[in-house]
Amino acid sequence: MTVSRVINGEGNVRESTREVVKTAIAALNYAPNPAARSLAGAGQLRIGLLYSNPSAGFLSEFLLGSLDQAARNDVQIVVEKCELGEHELAVSQHLIDSGIDGIILPPPLCEAAAVLELLAEAGVPTVSVAASRPEADMLAIRIDDREAALTMTRHIMALGHRRIGFIRGDPNLSASAQRFDGFAAALEEAGIALDPTLIADGLFTYRSGLDAAERLLDVADPPSAIFSANDDMAAATVAVAHRRGLDVPGDLTVCGFDDTTLATAIWPELTTIHQPIADMSRTAVDLIVSAIRQGRAGGEVERHHLLDYTLIRRQSDAAPRRRPGTGSA
Repeated sequence: MTVSRVINGEGNVRESTREVVKTAIAALNYAPNPAARSLAGAGQLRIGLLYSNPSAGFLSEFLLGSLDQAARNDVQIVVEKCELGEHELAVSQHLIDSGIDGIILPPPLCEAAAVLELLAEAGVPTVSVAASRPEADMLAIRIDDREAALTMTRHIMALGHRRIGFIRGDPNLSASAQRFDGFAAALEEAGIALDPTLIADGLFTYRSGLDAAERLLDVADPPSAIFSANDDMAAATVAVAHRRGLDVPGDLTVCGFDDTTLATAIWPELTTIHQPIADMSRTAVDLIVSAIRQGRAGGEVERHHLLDYTLIRRQSDAAPRRRPGTGSA
């Protein structure tokens, strides 16, 4: 039983005993047999991953990270697509009825109140990923979206830009509000008034980014830089600029957020905020496994994990050009 507890990562084993068991395992070159463990009643943990994300780049990185970490933990990942609304509850209930051991919720489902309430009532351990303001008692993994957006806006201003457009994301997600708050805070600390004509609403989709970029570039005094709340909308902004004959970054600086594969798949490559999506999904797998096993052993886990972000500078940003006939950028 002690060996089983060590192999399964359970907490009710003295550290000295755990080290003895690990030494013996290494000396014997022992590897657990999944079939034998199942027959013995240990079973393989089954973790549900529900997704409904409009960004293919975000989803791809998240799935790859979670599947990789699941293999390392001998965990089975059950991936289910959800449409927001009644379908998300039906899928969640199906997983509950199937005896799922835990659930991982990337955005936007990380803040789907009805799903979170259903899983809580069923007592299913759940990890919320990338919710900017998770409840204190939730298992959650995130970055500081507000601080990251503040950092990017300061960078754009340091290049010399003063008329900066911003494309917001899905209004139903706290990350959207936090990123906008960071943008607005950077303008305020620089003494730049927030211009409503330079703010456009998006939905984190490429299509919404096209529409938002068109609106921003149609204003009488267009921005010299546009900061989008994710890479999909930033890539759409680059496409609109190219269609209008604008050089990026010569005529227009464009910056994104997330650092998905799309950021380096377009020309010019995007300057963006690197959100460690794959690391977040790996941490989510580790956290849900620990929560399940510690819960069975009567232990506790650290509930909130804040990961680091990084500003990645590529080719889509530059100092603004002087406009003909004016003394300003």
